[in-house]
Amino acid sequence: MRVVSLVPSLTEAVAETLPGVLVGATDWCSRPADLDVSRIGGTKNPDTERILGLAPDLVIANEEENRAPDLDALRAAGLRVLVTEVRTVPQAFQELERVLTACGAPARPPWLDEAEAAWTGLPDPGSRTTAVVPVWRRPWMVLGRDTFAGDVLARLGVHHLYATHPDRYPRVPLDELRAAAPDVVVLPDEPYRFTADDGPEAFPGLPCALVSGRHLTWYGPSLAEAPRVLAEALRAAHR
Repeated sequence: MRVVSLVPSLTEAVAETLPGVLVGATDWCSRPADLDVSRIGGTKNPDTERILGLAPDLVIANEEENRAPDLDALRAAGLRVLVTEVRTVPQAFQELERVLTACGAPARPPWLDEAEAAWTGLPDPGSRTTAVVPVWRRPWMVLGRDTFAGDVLARLGVHHLYATHPDRYPRVPLDELRAAAPDVVVLPDEPYRFTADDGPEAFPGLPCALVSGRHLTWYGPSLAEAPRVLAEALRAAHR
């Protein structure tokens, strides 16, 4: 089996489960750190000719991260393309199992069982913390409705204030984000790389939680430790 992955989290999941199966991945596929495969461009601009040259049996993609015209071009060239849709944590487990099975996994890997146990075993969060969750600046964009990251946060007791916005990633003026007066501003390090010096200064007087984008937005082996890592980052914002 020869597989090309167009999704960083799926790259990590397949590489951890089926070493040697991946022959190509995007420039953004950073896990595992020692991944040694052909690079085929970005998630939004993959080099279709390079992918075809790798002669994969399967290309794995995601409906949000990858563009339909690119996937259509790969199909038109005769490649098999599996497209995932992940908007909730339970859906992530279902799609991961589907992808790994399609890639030739004979059984569920232990890390997937561990990850599912970590999330199903979460205690009721009780009280809710309100948040705004920027994912970009210049212009400012935040989590809106129906997102995987939003569901992750909800299961940890965090209600983001734009969860019912008509758009999934709405552009919201900074003064409006400040006026929403959330309990915390959640700043992930991807897709925009918010840091201690780039992001918190825009929200004076508000607690800011700098969180790992991999643990907030990736669905793969990182799901096993995500509840603990994210909870620690959220607590740190209020110290």
